[in-house]
Amino acid sequence: MADFPERFDCLAHAREWFDAFTAYYNHKHWYSGIGWHTPASVHFGTAGEVREQRAVTLAAVCTRHPDRFGRRPAPPEIPQKAWINDPAKRR
Repeated sequence: MADFPERFDCLAHAREWFDAFTAYYNHKHWYSGIGWHTPASVHFGTAGEVREQRAVTLAAVCTRHPDRFGRRPAPPEIPQKAWINDPAKRR
């Protein structure tokens, strides 16, 4: 959803666009830094359940098609901390 307008027609247009962008960012887009979950899933505590469901699906696929995998696949771990700008890496 990188359709950033060059400018907004009015305040209502800006609010409408940012509402849609925020909903997408928080509820639809998966992020590698948080184990391919959405921010909402991590925030509201459903990421563990989603991860378990992914593990079941990966196990079933691996069982049906073992020739496709060099090792048994597993969903990524959910990090305990995630940063946009890690304070430890700042000057």
